[in-house]
Amino acid sequence: MRTPLSDWHASHGGRMVDFAGWRMPVQYTSIVAEHQATRTAVGLFDVSHMGRIFFGGAGAEAFLDTLVTRRVRGMQPGQVRYGLVTNENGGILDDVLVYRKPDSMESDVAYRDFTHWLVVNASNRDKILSWISDRPLPSDVVLDDRTEATAMIAAQGPRSGELLTPLLGTELLAMKYYTSRGVALAGNNIIVSRTGYTGEDGWELVVPSSRAPEVWEQLVSRAGLLGGGPAGLGCRDTLRLEAAMPLYGHELNENITPLDAGLDFAVNLEGREFPGAAVLRQQKSKGVQRARVGLQLDGRRVPREGFDVVRQGSTIGQVTSGTFSPTLDRPIAMAYVDTDHSEIGTAVDVDIRGKLEPATIVKLPFYRRST
Repeated sequence: MRTPLSDWHASHGGRMVDFAGWRMPVQYTSIVAEHQATRTAVGLFDVSHMGRIFFGGAGAEAFLDTLVTRRVRGMQPGQVRYGLVTNENGGILDDVLVYRKPDSMESDVAYRDFTHWLVVNASNRDKILSWISDRPLPSDVVLDDRTEATAMIAAQGPRSGELLTPLLGTELLAMKYYTSRGVALAGNNIIVSRTGYTGEDGWELVVPSSRAPEVWEQLVSRAGLLGGGPAGLGCRDTLRLEAAMPLYGHELNENITPLDAGLDFAVNLEGREFPGAAVLRQQKSKGVQRARVGLQLDGRRVPREGFDVVRQGSTIGQVTSGTFSPTLDRPIAMAYVDTDHSEIGTAVDVDIRGKLEPATIVKLPFYRRST
């Protein structure tokens, strides 16, 4: 599949790869350069491959409250919440963002029939749609998959507000983290949320597919004046790993529960029922047997997914994601290890192709922005 910006990426030096069935740019210049531009100025990401599933009808709020681990009832207009969709065993089907429609969009004809929407991972979109339809959908709930009708653009970095406010208004700067609003741009009402996946401040824009190239061009030209520009999936991964944000298929999968992943804040068990809730209650009472941890390596070799974490000759876990951190100038990784060996400061080794490389369990995240 192709996003509305695929042709632009290919014609402007984007190295295109297949990602979850979509043609996406992995980089333009270099992963490190795009990473540093996002950390110091602004990076622009085409994230249109992420699924955008809209819900409306009188029963939408109640239905979504039985669908995700995070409480949906009582969300305020414009509020955004991170949550998870779990199976009957408490395993993670996907991690999602739940949006409640902002008051600023109440009169918008294009969104009048919808009250909430989910943003889901590209690789899980079909799975989540199928899982929802198997429940089945209540008669007072309307679902509309608007992934292909819209594009999604992320502007991330310390100068992202400087980039966007001339186009979208200074009220953006007053938005709280994890909120959204409707804003006029290029004759269209678009959705803007103060969210992202890089560890930096920033916003994500949902625009009609037909207007996406025009909006993207405006942003790219302005970003260049600020020391930033377009960025690909390669640096999106190094950025999110430095910020210790879990990635589905690595830190999250159907054999890992939210409590294993340390995502307790996104699980509201009291007075609620959703698939896997009973299992998660039991796990919470007994305690988890593994923990997601950060690893900082002493040498320069990079650990990769599946490499064993070893302590005193015994395997205590496996690496889920690893990279060479451009910000820290050293290899880092996330891993799951036995809880008995998960204390901060614990010395371990990572088996990198038969050679044990010294590492230390460190506090997550590896990187936290200063403001």
